[in-house]
Amino acid sequence: MTHPSPNCGERRGGARPDLVVIHYTAMASVAEARQRLCDPAHEVSAHWLIAEDGGTEQLVDEALRAWHAGAGQWGAVTDVNSRSIGIELANTGTQPFPEPQMTALETLLRGIMARWPIPPQRIIGHSDMAPARKSDPGPRFDWRRLARQGLSVWPDDAPPQDPAAFAPAARAFGYATPDDALLLRAFRLRFRPHASGPVDATDAAMAATLAARFPVDATPPRA
Repeated sequence: MTHPSPNCGERRGGARPDLVVIHYTAMASVAEARQRLCDPAHEVSAHWLIAEDGGTEQLVDEALRAWHAGAGQWGAVTDVNSRSIGIELANTGTQPFPEPQMTALETLLRGIMARWPIPPQRIIGHSDMAPARKSDPGPRFDWRRLARQGLSVWPDDAPPQDPAAFAPAARAFGYATPDDALLLRAFRLRFRPHASGPVDATDAAMAATLAARFPVDATPPRA
């Protein structure tokens, strides 16, 4: 199903998508979210919108630049909109993500990754690239489930590391904020949502494993 949004344009500098950014809508219903994403007055959109029942709607052609990411950075990429495909999941931010919605997301991601040169480590959350502003898709989103299917990544078998190794490793993986507190918050929101307190050896181990396996500089910036 397609509901074209006017809130889009050409990707800058001839960029092609090599990131996927996953969001939640933080709205009461998928209809309300669709209306917002297609309203020129709000100047926001995404390429795809997935309802709780798995219904999937394309709002912007993947070749175009949707207005979903806003200010932020992943690795060296600062114009994330020009380099990404945005997926909105209908969710208030406090609910679990239903099975039909997750299944639809997995199907969509497989198609996107087949159409564009996007490796699993470049499937990220809005909170990853904009940790000062955003928390979506939030602590209830199952990143590990995606990783088991090759649709994202997870730091399995992470050997112990000195906590001092955490920040450099997290930034080598792609987190770009210079604020160490925001960096820890964003990393834990995705990989350790129930952890608290100062950075510890587990944070460092997970970040070091991700950086070793998936260094962000392995994907040169093009825009």
